[in-house]
Amino acid sequence: MGEINRRHILRTGGALGALGAVSLASPAYAWTWSPTGSVAAGGSGADPRYVWDPEADPVSAAVLDSGDVAHVNELLRTWTRNDQPLPAGLPAYLRDFMESARRLPSWTDQGKLAKAFDFNKKRGIYLGVLYGFASGMISTVIPHEARAVYHSKGGANLKDRISKTAKLGYDMTQRNGFQPDGQLIVTCVKTRLVHAAVRHLLPRSPEWTTGSDQEIPISQRDLLVTWHSLPTTVMQKLTAWGVPVAADESAAFLHSWQLCGHMLGIQDEYLPASWAEADSQAKQVLDPILGPTPEGKNLADILLNLGATIDGGILTTHILGALTRFILGDQIAGWLAIPREPVWDPLLKTAWPPFIAVREGLLPFPLAPAAYWTLEEIIRQIALLFLSEGQTISIEIPDTNRPA
Repeated sequence: MGEINRRHILRTGGALGALGAVSLASPAYAWTWSPTGSVAAGGSGADPRYVWDPEADPVSAAVLDSGDVAHVNELLRTWTRNDQPLPAGLPAYLRDFMESARRLPSWTDQGKLAKAFDFNKKRGIYLGVLYGFASGMISTVIPHEARAVYHSKGGANLKDRISKTAKLGYDMTQRNGFQPDGQLIVTCVKTRLVHAAVRHLLPRSPEWTTGSDQEIPISQRDLLVTWHSLPTTVMQKLTAWGVPVAADESAAFLHSWQLCGHMLGIQDEYLPASWAEADSQAKQVLDPILGPTPEGKNLADILLNLGATIDGGILTTHILGALTRFILGDQIAGWLAIPREPVWDPLLKTAWPPFIAVREGLLPFPLAPAAYWTLEEIIRQIALLFLSEGQTISIEIPDTNRPA
């Protein structure tokens, strides 16, 4: 497959994953989750608030401090396939890290990855909606994530940042994502370098440090919070909607995200080994920290108005707001100052359950598979219209924070 651009990423439902300070004195922050419930089945049990990425962090810091970011990014633009040799001319320390970081862990299960592709294909419309309006919008009420996104370089061009995050979601849905001819490993390694660069840059930002309860952003706990905003939240919503998911497909979907988390730099001792462990961990690290921030509100406003380029916001902004309220609930919609929609709010509540029932074959409807495939394609193509104009997506190491 050639270069992936923004016009491709939503064909199978790309993730939009994109957060004011909460007191660390709160009992909700006590780390009690046991590493025996992880894919490593053990570990130090260290509080992930104070663990970052000891392998990637010094590498990105060295690239930044050397002033070589532009040259490295130019070289890395040519590295797009998992099996592709690294570009000649990279600093030796960067090359060594990337060669190590691109290796799949020993616990990779190719059979589960193949089954995960079947699940992604079968549930593409649900995943597209949930990645966008559960995972994507919930990121704006995750305080650390909202603040890190807003004050970093990517926060100044959120549309571009969304497309880069969505590329990860697109690559996750491909049959060959982790295969030699795929691109997901490349996307993960580049994203890991970006996170490490942000850790190095944000502490230099007066805007970020003012009022921050962190000295260094994007800890292992922050990565876990973001991880749970994706697969854990998605599976919880599918269950709540009554979407039937076979046990082997459920396990395969989890495995694909466990593997993605590993490749993004989450240490194995923090990655839940089962959905029960994921739900347990999410109750400790995700649920208690959700809340509004000025940065998150700003990011949510941008997300909700992305469709303005299509219709000036006459219709799309209202639909996106109603979807957010429907999926995330009144409290989060209130935090984000999303107005109630007298037409769309009741329509979604009334129409969504029958939509699922028809799509799952629980209600008879002639030609339903073909009709819904057409509907899904329309939804994806509308979204792509305002994500880009077909430009190639390039995940690059930032060299500065958000411009003042």
